Amino acid sequence: MQQHHIHTPSAPTFDQQVVLVTGGARGLGEHLVRAFLREGAKVVINYLKSAQAAEQLANDYPNQALALQADVTDADAVGALFAKAHAHFGQPITTVINNALPAFSFNGDARENAEQLSWNNVHQQFEGIVKGALNTTQAALSGMREAGFGRIVNVGTNLFQNPVVPYHDYTAAKAALLSLTRTLSQDLGPDQITVNMVSGGLLRTTDASAATPEAVFDYIAANTPLRRVTTPAEFADAILFFASPWSRSVTGQNLVVDGGLVKN
Repeated sequence: MQQHHIHTPSAPTFDQQVVLVTGGARGLGEHLVRAFLREGAKVVINYLKSAQAAEQLANDYPNQALALQADVTDADAVGALFAKAHAHFGQPITTVINNALPAFSFNGDARENAEQLSWNNVHQQFEGIVKGALNTTQAALSGMREAGFGRIVNVGTNLFQNPVVPYHDYTAAKAALLSLTRTLSQDLGPDQITVNMVSGGLLRTTDASAATPEAVFDYIAANTPLRRVTTPAEFADAILFFASPWSRSVTGQNLVVDGGLVKN
């Protein structure tokens, strides 16, 4: 009986990848950048306004890291970033981590409720989260196809399943990003490009969660199976999985990393 061998493409290890982390200079982004650098990847640290933090981080890893300014909502600026990165490292960006977040404070007490919510709030989040991810994805495609490999990881939220705080605008934009994650995974699969989402809950602590009252951290910890709030470093490690060769057959998925609070 004849055996049919299906060719499984080998996936590049971290040291063969150029990784873009949007919003990579501070908060969760900085932890993501450090996680990839630790594993030997070359990393583009994208920032909007945090030039000093981005440059300082890049200077710590002179041969591995490159700090580049770009507003992810500006397609031309994103395209220029990809061109600069390609010229600098001599190879295209093949791994994109869509982490950038439009200005947002995670303080439920100060957020707009159903009566106060304006379309401007929603539009701002959609522009930064959905348009930003679309721009980086489109800018990445030619390089990914050239390399025969691509990894796109979008940062989501466990508020889809557990909307304990009314972040209507933020959650709606992240939910749209989850749908885009799934449709893109279907569209780009034949090119060996995987598209996944990793969704955190409250992280202790990032710039965005600095406004969160202490009582909320205590409440989340008490209701989480692991009895603690997930750290940005723990979340970053889960993102590494989706860029690694170990996830080469995983696409269109949403992994919740929150200590077991939400079962996905």
